[in-house]
Amino acid sequence: MPMGHTATPQAGAGLTATEHRLANGLRVVLSEDHLTPVAAVCLWYDVGSRHEVKGRTGLAHLFEHLMFQGSASVPGNGHFELVQGAGGSLNGTTSFERTNYFETMPAHQLELALWLEADRMGTLLSALDEESMENQRDVVKNERRQRYDNVPYGTAFERLTAQVFPEGHPYHHTPIGSMADLDAASLEDARNFFRTYYAPNNAVLSVVGDIDPDTTLAWIEKYFGTIPSHDGKQPPRDGTLPEIIGEQLRQEIVEEVPARALVAAYRLPQDGGRAADAADLALTILGGGESSRLHNRLVRRDRTAVAAGFGLMRLAGAPSLGWLDVKAAGGVEVPEIESAVDDELARFAEEGPTPEEMERAQAQLEREWLDQLATAGGRADQLCRYAVLFDDPQLAFTAVQRILEITPEEVREVAAARLRPDNRAVLVYEPAESAGTESGDDGHDEEEAAAQ
Repeated sequence: MPMGHTATPQAGAGLTATEHRLANGLRVVLSEDHLTPVAAVCLWYDVGSRHEVKGRTGLAHLFEHLMFQGSASVPGNGHFELVQGAGGSLNGTTSFERTNYFETMPAHQLELALWLEADRMGTLLSALDEESMENQRDVVKNERRQRYDNVPYGTAFERLTAQVFPEGHPYHHTPIGSMADLDAASLEDARNFFRTYYAPNNAVLSVVGDIDPDTTLAWIEKYFGTIPSHDGKQPPRDGTLPEIIGEQLRQEIVEEVPARALVAAYRLPQDGGRAADAADLALTILGGGESSRLHNRLVRRDRTAVAAGFGLMRLAGAPSLGWLDVKAAGGVEVPEIESAVDDELARFAEEGPTPEEMERAQAQLEREWLDQLATAGGRADQLCRYAVLFDDPQLAFTAVQRILEITPEEVREVAAARLRPDNRAVLVYEPAESAGTESGDDGHDEEEAAAQ
């Protein structure tokens, strides 16, 4: 039978979670909250695109779709129909580092959601055939076209990550996968992938909300406890890299886009330490919303841009990405914008944040974290995240405190060390019509899910 212990939450937060593990290795995290009559179920599998091998990219994301294609007891589209028919909502996403599935249900329908997740974990292989494989392969390829290949700026993420993470790095390719690899994936590839990664000992299940913990654990034991574990998983390849790229990587893209744009990715500290929190604060001050330095400089003062943002994509197994995105105002050339950006970054690296900026950025990130933890689904997701990526779900309850402990000097230091021209990959977008040519895009692929 599962064993558990109660957490010590962040002071004043009033949130707790208990942890349990089934005999087959499934890790379970429960957080009781009777504020509203809902229950959220979240299941994180420790598999993402970083676990894929060359020539078979996109399998993790393809499997996210296959998990909604039917299992032994729930054929076809039945998973959606049963959850939505019971008044619930559901979805799944894929990233570099995990694949997750989640339902938010009326509390009295919790058992249904647990049964559904267990049924597809335990029996999907018996329902997986060539027809469902071809169906979802086509769905994913169409998603690639609609969301990445055929939309303005759609290939930016894939192009930049391929430069920040060099060839052979586990994060070099993005979760959407390439068309060629999607075509090459066989039914046996998919079956082997499922056997390896969709095992209970490679997953964390969290249940949050208006629940009775003993009853919930009994249901989990009943439905998940008989699913066998699997020991064939290899650990992900090492994702560490030098802190600095060492040169500015640059590419000009001529495409049918509505405006010139400067898009760049910086190599920043891996998630899980103070440096990543300091980087998050730095990018919030520089580009997080209409009170940020870049918005004030480029959009309000200079009027050279119509939008300017700078945000952190946290990654646990590789350097995080600082994502800069500036859309130029009409008639403005990108070098003018880039010069102003570099001027602002250099000034920030020298002077650091003002006390007012520091307070505002900490309050902004605190509010975002508390908004996540306030909902059953958001809390369930964060408990899974910290369990899978950092082996401690309780860290979800102290994330706000860690942000508030960062000093202005730490923020300045990470900006000075990392927000440099020789530590970024840059894309300069030029509208095809202004250049008088057809699109110069070569059809590179783009990514699915993003980021936390």
